[in-house]
Amino acid sequence: MRPCFSARVLNKYEATYEVCGHCEFLRAGDPHWLDEAYSSAIAAADTGLVGRNTQIAQALASLLYLAMPSHGQGRYLDAAGGYGLLTRLMRDKGFDFFWADEHCKNLLATGFEYHPDLAQCEAVTAIEVMEHLVDPLRFVDETLRHARSNTMIFTTNLYQGAVPAPEAWWYYTFATGQHIGFFTQTTLRTLGQRLGLRFFSANGIHILSSQALNATRIRLATGRRVSQLFAPWIRHRLGSKTVSDHEAMLRGSSPI
Repeated sequence: MRPCFSARVLNKYEATYEVCGHCEFLRAGDPHWLDEAYSSAIAAADTGLVGRNTQIAQALASLLYLAMPSHGQGRYLDAAGGYGLLTRLMRDKGFDFFWADEHCKNLLATGFEYHPDLAQCEAVTAIEVMEHLVDPLRFVDETLRHARSNTMIFTTNLYQGAVPAPEAWWYYTFATGQHIGFFTQTTLRTLGQRLGLRFFSANGIHILSSQALNATRIRLATGRRVSQLFAPWIRHRLGSKTVSDHEAMLRGSSPI
């Protein structure tokens, strides 16, 4: 790793950012401020939380049903799932999603907390998680092992070419101090190779998987037009879990 630039984080700490000359991984060299940055697990400045989850749920539904071998069947885990919004949205669309997050309270998907006794997961999702991690490789490896899965689907904004100047890229979000790692496609491809996983990327959605997936199908399924067109049809085909989950919770029985 070589020093790249310095920036003021949380409007008080001078931080040095460094980049790997081999894989292009860019990170904060010593993010000692993380406890302070996570005094609230989700930054108050994240005003795009609801809109982002609504949009990604639509794209995920299309991807899982149209481009993945399981066609939406089986169980899924939303790792570092925040308040549980995405888990609830995906269950409303008919997918058997579960939630996990060590640092946030589950407010919207209560009763659907993942535990290892559940069947293995067809895939794990990690939406806007990777940029928060000190050790992304360890996170991917441990999360997939925990869920007994071979596929992780995730989002994070990538940079291309030279490292963006501190004032030239909003995604650094120095004021919140929560984004500490940044990637290119080369970074993610290298990460996958170290874990024996293939890398796919289309329309802002990235996949690491041991499966030989169809890149063209992934690109089409995650496109906004296709995902919007097929969303109601997929929900009809799978059958929304909104009512069945509600009835199970009223009975006091486990919906699992």
